[in-house]
Amino acid sequence: MIILRRGLVSLSSHFLASPPPRLLRFGAPLSCLVPRCVVFLCILRLSSSSSSSSSSETGAESLRLTSPEDMAESRSPPVAKKVEHVMEMFGDVRVDNYYWLRDDSRRNPDMLSYLREENDYTDSVMSGTKQFENQLFAEIRGRIKEDDISAPLRKGSYYYYEKNLQGKEYVQHCRRLIIDNKAEPSVYDTMPIGPDAPPEHVILDENIKAQEYDYYRIGAFKASPDHKLVAYAEDTKGDEIYAVNVIDSESLKQVGQPLKGLTCYLEWAGNDALVYITMDEILRPDKVWLHKLGTEQGNDVCLYHEKDDMFSLDLHASESHKYIFVASESKTTRFVFSLDVSKPQDGLRVLTPRVDGIDSSVSHRGNHFFIQRRSTEFYNSELVACSVDDTSKTTVLIPHRESVKIQEIQLFRDHLALFEREQGLQKITIHRLPAEGQPLEGLQGGRSVSFVDPVYSVDSTESEFSSGVLRFCYSSLKTPPSVYDYDMDSGTSVVKKVDTVLGGFDASNYVTERKWVTESDGTQIPMSIVYNKKLAKLDGSDPLLLYGYGSYEISVDPYFKASRLSLLDRGFIYVIAHVRGGGEMGRQWYENGKLLKKKNTFTDFIACAECLIELKYCSKEKLCMEGRSAGGLLMGAVLNMRPDLFKVAIAGVPFVDVLTTMLDPTIPLTTSEWEEWGDPRKEEFYFYMKSYSPVDNVMAQNYPNILVTAGLNDPRVMYSEPAKFVAKLREMKTDKNLLLFKCELGAGHFSKSGRFEKLQEDAFTFAFMMKVLNMIPTSG
Repeated sequence: MIILRRGLVSLSSHFLASPPPRLLRFGAPLSCLVPRCVVFLCILRLSSSSSSSSSSETGAESLRLTSPEDMAESRSPPVAKKVEHVMEMFGDVRVDNYYWLRDDSRRNPDMLSYLREENDYTDSVMSGTKQFENQLFAEIRGRIKEDDISAPLRKGSYYYYEKNLQGKEYVQHCRRLIIDNKAEPSVYDTMPIGPDAPPEHVILDENIKAQEYDYYRIGAFKASPDHKLVAYAEDTKGDEIYAVNVIDSESLKQVGQPLKGLTCYLEWAGNDALVYITMDEILRPDKVWLHKLGTEQGNDVCLYHEKDDMFSLDLHASESHKYIFVASESKTTRFVFSLDVSKPQDGLRVLTPRVDGIDSSVSHRGNHFFIQRRSTEFYNSELVACSVDDTSKTTVLIPHRESVKIQEIQLFRDHLALFEREQGLQKITIHRLPAEGQPLEGLQGGRSVSFVDPVYSVDSTESEFSSGVLRFCYSSLKTPPSVYDYDMDSGTSVVKKVDTVLGGFDASNYVTERKWVTESDGTQIPMSIVYNKKLAKLDGSDPLLLYGYGSYEISVDPYFKASRLSLLDRGFIYVIAHVRGGGEMGRQWYENGKLLKKKNTFTDFIACAECLIELKYCSKEKLCMEGRSAGGLLMGAVLNMRPDLFKVAIAGVPFVDVLTTMLDPTIPLTTSEWEEWGDPRKEEFYFYMKSYSPVDNVMAQNYPNILVTAGLNDPRVMYSEPAKFVAKLREMKTDKNLLLFKCELGAGHFSKSGRFEKLQEDAFTFAFMMKVLNMIPTSG
């Protein structure tokens, strides 16, 4: 379970029904916004206009050769005015001439004028490739099966699913009645359709709701236990502040007034009450509330107020649906309260105490709580159990292991599914549990689920607690997202849905690999690689896109993204660098890339780039890099450290003004992230942070071609950070390479909200890269 942090790893293959995330400045799965089982069906194909240019032909098309002089556009880039702002600490003086660009109200006319100038300049520079960008967008969109549904999920008496309609940006939330819902769930169950099947019932059509707004996102969609009501959270600005509506699931009529100013953390406490979380003025989730349906929000009961600004709250329901767990957590400590759903009026009960350095997550089954517990000593976590009636005595079920990290657990009536990591790869191990009420002792052995690709991504999704069926979603760099139901007794897997990729996609045309890079300190860094074996020459002449993140213990697993095919089918090689600071190799991997070891993230990435050149996957003249949010920090730091190594850099919503931001506790997320980046009010952290903070290290040197993006309403990385970075680069850099800045004025951290609108961003980014690499066909 993870919470909102600075940034989002731009993964299109996150999954439905994930627990709410911890607030991060990152780029990884904020499940309020990016659910766990492929919501955005970014499944692309060559459009009819370009489908005749098959993979091999696309890569071989004649290219328009462009000299650096040709790329210097006739229109001059915007020049931000300079207003001296002096900051001094520990005898160190910093001058920020672009500090004025920060406006928390987002209404300053000079600031807005500058952002519009940058957008106009970007449009002007890219106008010559607009036709090619449109072709790319048609190609990308053409791979999508636009009228499609998600794999139906059995819940009680209904199958629930999401449905996409031809040409529509948003989904419909639907369900169908199960005729014989008393039958034991099976991996072979299928939802009946056709004239004799129970009718489809559309509970919520996001397309209708979104008509009123430029931005629209559902952060939570929760049916009540008796399925008579549905509560859903909606964000209409991109600022991740939600309103929650309750509707009758049959008549669709509103029940009571909307709840305003919430996070997306939302659970039912029985059939007539909701538990939710609100934020303080710096957007820190700090209060958990109990709302009784039919009453005013002003009368809601505050169950807990976390006053320590290093801690934030989250909540989730147990798989058994008998408890709601409220957790308060910092980056190193997490403690949990429980709420008995049958007696919500009794309030919260302390389940795991607050102990500095102990991080615990809790599940429930029968008369036991299952606690995943991490500490400095047990850094990869252990799994223990305790009685519901006596939480002070625990029994170790899965001991700590140095080489295996427990990532999460999923409980069932008779089984435990253990999601783990070993040597950078995910695994699922199934344990059968003794009957409820029987003693729990250490678990031995277990059945492992096997996977076929050398590198892959596998994620849990919601399953029926009372069944013996585990549902998970699997993909790899060449395997489209695939939903499986797994019989935990027999070991049988049945595929329930594979996302359709139109346009003649054939997975056998692609090769996935894992390579290891040796850093200067001897650390082995894994890389995940994919390319089209018919096009990649592997002689150093191929264009290559290297992606990196490396923060918050977030794992960027090798997942499928259909729009990426538009690069692979033009001869690109795509690589993920699993650098330190992430979680791919266990907890220590994260610890060795944070605080006073943060620079390992940057040097790992540089080592990966150098290795790829040495192995002749690419050359400096064809090497591109990309990262978002905290991954955008990685881009900024590497740009300053080794600008000679790359031809193109894509920095999405980048966290680049690290030192100034982390010195300001009024900015959202700052105080809670001192345990991630360090507290620069302390001299050691101040100077270490200053030594890599991208804005503070821009210098007079040549830089690669750079594209920077931002969102005006972004609550995680304020738009002013990338704006200042661009302004300073324009002032300092000594080259004539392209530097473009694109700020979405009506969106937040995740850009636009529609599924096709998001594809337009991919088309634009790809067009920029191929413009710089002289890869735009003469016909384009």
